[in-house]
Amino acid sequence: MRTVICPGSFDPVTLGHVDIVTRAAAMFDHVIVAVFVNLSKKPSFTMDERITLLQKALIGVKNIEVVGVNGLLAEYAKERDACAVVKGLRAVSDFEYEFQMSLTNKKLNPELETVFLTSRAEYMYLSSSIVKQVAMLDGDITNFVPQCIHGEIKERLGSKK
Repeated sequence: MRTVICPGSFDPVTLGHVDIVTRAAAMFDHVIVAVFVNLSKKPSFTMDERITLLQKALIGVKNIEVVGVNGLLAEYAKERDACAVVKGLRAVSDFEYEFQMSLTNKKLNPELETVFLTSRAEYMYLSSSIVKQVAMLDGDITNFVPQCIHGEIKERLGSKK
């Protein structure tokens, strides 16, 4: 069985995230969607909340597992016998950062490959940061996040006028 990991902070999950995970699930036997702590960011949602939001957003995808992880991706991949990391790329700037991370993971875990999936055109601009900014200013995030979790995200991030 070919297991891969789709890592991220998913704070919050976007339609772009759902697209990458769904496409990875069509290519591999088992996809672990791993919610990681990003030490350079202060999350808007707790790890447990992000896991729950992902589970709701990915309810129809059968060969996935959503987990929270504290620690190094390369080590977690060894523990789970994952053959690859799957990352979505929106722009060249994403590639530069993800390429650096890929090389670091390869140094820590020589068997671990990285597979890059390019974003669909309709999601190239989309990021969790954009969703947060629009939601905090009471903008419409309907086209940015899965409908099934829209209300929860809007309630958390919307302004408290």
